[in-house]
Amino acid sequence: MFNTRGRRNALTPLEQFLMDYVWAHPDCTAEVCREGVADQRVLKDSTIRTILRNLEEKGYIEHTVEGRTFVYRAVDTPRNVAVDAARQLIDRFCGGSVEELLVGLVDNRVLRPDELKRLAEKIASRKEMKA
Repeated sequence: MFNTRGRRNALTPLEQFLMDYVWAHPDCTAEVCREGVADQRVLKDSTIRTILRNLEEKGYIEHTVEGRTFVYRAVDTPRNVAVDAARQLIDRFCGGSVEELLVGLVDNRVLRPDELKRLAEKIASRKEMKA
């Protein structure tokens, strides 16, 4: 169901798979989606339509009607969806603390040195903007 508080429910792996296709191919129909993913995964037309309906109910896509055909489009960019997912992870596992997440990423060497450097530069430039 679509969450009216502004947070979307998480994507299942199959929903993520189809969402990636919709992001790469805006304004696509269920048939175009089915044909487009067929080389990676064979899905029935009814399965594709169910997934698209679920994605719409969750607020990830919307549709317009052209004749009798539904044409689907992503509501948000992949980056914004990733930020929403990260916020949910932070709230769920880090008590709402971004710092806790970042410290965990650094301590467990998830971030490469070049990524840490870029992050530090981004933080420094943000501080300069506020000053």
